[in-house]
Amino acid sequence: MTKAIFFDIDGTLINIHHKKTSISLPVKKAIRELRAAGHHTFIATGRPWAYLSDELTKEGLFDGFVLMNGAVVILEGKVIFRQDMPPATVRDMAALAEAHGLEYILESHPHVYLRQAYKGLENVYRNIDIDVEQFIRDFDLSEVKAAKLEFLCDTPGANGVFEKLLSWPGVTGLIDPTLRKYMELYSADISKATGIQQALNYLNIPVENSYAFGDGLNDLEMMSTVGHPLVMGNAGPELKALGEHILPTVDEDGAAEGIYRYILKRI
Repeated sequence: MTKAIFFDIDGTLINIHHKKTSISLPVKKAIRELRAAGHHTFIATGRPWAYLSDELTKEGLFDGFVLMNGAVVILEGKVIFRQDMPPATVRDMAALAEAHGLEYILESHPHVYLRQAYKGLENVYRNIDIDVEQFIRDFDLSEVKAAKLEFLCDTPGANGVFEKLLSWPGVTGLIDPTLRKYMELYSADISKATGIQQALNYLNIPVENSYAFGDGLNDLEMMSTVGHPLVMGNAGPELKALGEHILPTVDEDGAAEGIYRYILKRI
């Protein structure tokens, strides 16, 4: 029976903290074997399309993408679901960020928008091998549709501005728990889980035939939704508590073992 398998990127397929920005050959091989067996493979990520490498989009590893924590769902090159944030919300949040000296990026599909002057965020993306040359750097805010925003500041919590943005009606998000200088926001009524449900409904695949691989806090809803949550060994305790199985870490090619042991059942 056809299955749908959803993969987070950071901490699941790659490890940007260890400068491992490409998928290992064993994991690629396992994903290709899933495709050869007739199953659907998806990326399920907080990233927009513009952050994805050619490896993810052009090598035939994945036939679907759940992007920006569920705001856009793509299958075989077709957008089957899209939900942008209200334009007034985006404009007002950007204005608040500008008034307090915060850098921000507007994530849309297929483009992202980053002011030329925002070198802090530019360096963040360069350091994880994201091609910033394709970002749109000169734009009219009133003409941009965005599904997600990211912010960067110089002081932890931006002296309360992060909390103010996070409490905005109709939005949710995450503040980086370590330095508290980075935050992402998106609509409160979407998540990787809602994006996955859109994909399953479109393909007419029952939830019990769905699998997810993940490691982060933005995978919590995803793991609570799929039939078989497979959690990476490098995940935190909150996510491990939801796992049907705990896999080896990303650096140990845990995704490959999960594919062979629990989906293809070859080991």
